[in-house]
Amino acid sequence: MSTVRRCVTGALVTGVLALYGGAPAFAEDEISIDHVDTDRGTVNLLLSTDGLPEGSEVDPSQVFVELNGSSVESSAKLVDAGDIDRSTVIVLDASNSMKGQGKFAAATTAINAFLDSAPEDVAIGLVAFAGEVTTTVSPTIDHADVRQALADVKLAKGTSVYDGIVEGVKLLQNDGSRNLLVLSDGADTGSDMTIEVATADAKEAGVVVDVVSLVQGAKSDELATVATDTNGSVIPADPTALTSVFNERAAALSQQLLVTFEAPYASGEDANIDVVVESGGTQYHDTAFATLGPGFAVPDVVDSGKALIGNTGMLLGAGALAIGLFGLLATALISAGDNRPQSVKQLEAYFNGTPAATKGKKPKATPSDLKGSAVSVANKFVSEDLETKISQRLSGAGSSFTASEWVLVHAGIAFAGGLVGLIMGGIPLSLLGLLLGIVLPWVYLKFKHGRRLSAFNAQLAQTLGLMAGGLQAGLSLPQAVDTVVREGHEPMAGELRRALVEQRLGVDITDALDGVGDRMESDDFAWVVMAIRIQREVGGNLAEILHTVADTLREREYLRRQVKALSAEGRLSGYILTGLPPLIFFYMTFANPDYVALLYTTLPGYIILGVALFLLGLGSFAMAKLATVEV
Repeated sequence: MSTVRRCVTGALVTGVLALYGGAPAFAEDEISIDHVDTDRGTVNLLLSTDGLPEGSEVDPSQVFVELNGSSVESSAKLVDAGDIDRSTVIVLDASNSMKGQGKFAAATTAINAFLDSAPEDVAIGLVAFAGEVTTTVSPTIDHADVRQALADVKLAKGTSVYDGIVEGVKLLQNDGSRNLLVLSDGADTGSDMTIEVATADAKEAGVVVDVVSLVQGAKSDELATVATDTNGSVIPADPTALTSVFNERAAALSQQLLVTFEAPYASGEDANIDVVVESGGTQYHDTAFATLGPGFAVPDVVDSGKALIGNTGMLLGAGALAIGLFGLLATALISAGDNRPQSVKQLEAYFNGTPAATKGKKPKATPSDLKGSAVSVANKFVSEDLETKISQRLSGAGSSFTASEWVLVHAGIAFAGGLVGLIMGGIPLSLLGLLLGIVLPWVYLKFKHGRRLSAFNAQLAQTLGLMAGGLQAGLSLPQAVDTVVREGHEPMAGELRRALVEQRLGVDITDALDGVGDRMESDDFAWVVMAIRIQREVGGNLAEILHTVADTLREREYLRRQVKALSAEGRLSGYILTGLPPLIFFYMTFANPDYVALLYTTLPGYIILGVALFLLGLGSFAMAKLATVEV
């Protein structure tokens, strides 16, 4: 729906005179543009003709429209049901002052006559007020509901006319032509709302307020102000003439015309609309200044404005894009082939129990050559100590990546996160994405390692029982380990398979088992290996030792689970309290960026952010220590 502002100007009148030859005389205020509605370039205009001289007939073909001084082709017809929504709310004064001179009885009679005469498609509502609003009926085409509510209205003390107007405006929420018809006999005496608020609400909602005043003089001036500011009118009346006034209002609704035309391009969003009706040799006109809405002017291809990212940011973004694409490409090619040395592939095949590649078989050319080149480049940036540490963590997590492959994938994820942040929110969000890309892969790797370690420790007591049973049956220690490999479950079976392969390649069985404890970072398994070493040095019944250790580990595992259950609330509180501030910050960055922009665009914001991160880290560390119980 578009807003309408009337502005009768001499220039427009002159233009219309020139258009129609100037012979007929113009008359003003006999017709009025009540509403303008636009829909994809089609303009529907509601025109009231009740002000024409008595006996005048309106021929729809004699209705003409000018838009910004240029004639446009239009059509006109009497409004039918469904053409355009029309709503009217009657705001009735039900104060005790309406008792005198039979004013209230005359008012109810006039409103009932209006309900009988108004077109059936006009939705009518009711607001009755005294010291407060007492009755409200939303606009409805079932006029009997309004009539019933009107019959139940009782007079009371006070006059809150402005509250009644505000309540009536609230009821007029639908699109289309909306009108407020206020009937009162006095000035406001106790509204919570002011005249300024009532006027502003009506103007903002595009509601026309017409006032039927039963009193003249200073008391009616304030309501006249509301009517004037909303392009409405003031109708002075006495109680005996109320029925005639309301019948005329109903007749005016029946005589409204719907004028339709297509707004041409380049007519502008704001346009002067001049409507001329010719009747009986006289031309009647009204002018409105209407906001037709977007889509009527030719749109700009580029909406110029301040760049979100400067030259430096664009260069950094281009670099991040190149490196990120390189990392993603390498990640995609990791599974395409295997460029490791032949000896490493044979050993890995032996560990996994799969046949090695056939000797002398000519390798096929695959896209993995590019991946191998990328891994070779990554090898140069990975030191021996770092490679050992990463390899140990990857092995413990059950990952098939090498250290160089992991570094390459990690770099690709980090730069991809920075690139996504740059695209979505500029440099600050790019830094956040880069930070998340650096941290999250390590968090994920630690999470996988932790889950695998928990499963490994949970299987340890059962594994020792199987090994002890094998030893009691006369098997050697390697044979007992092989029994677990064949009958056990992952991850225990996989780790012991690797230890068994190492033993068959010449590594001492205790050293191979010690490697399992180092890879899994399991203190419990390290104690088992220590017990085996001591038994091999001083002698004794190894099966009995393993049974004893298994019982001890079983009790420790039970105690560990009990402690974990008891500390679950504290750990969950720590996770929530630590994760909630970053999550809220991340959400507000998208939902209301201006609200948090000060934190990363100003120096005090950087200081506050740094202090907040320090305190958050300190609190997270303290809660982690409080919720951690070593068993």
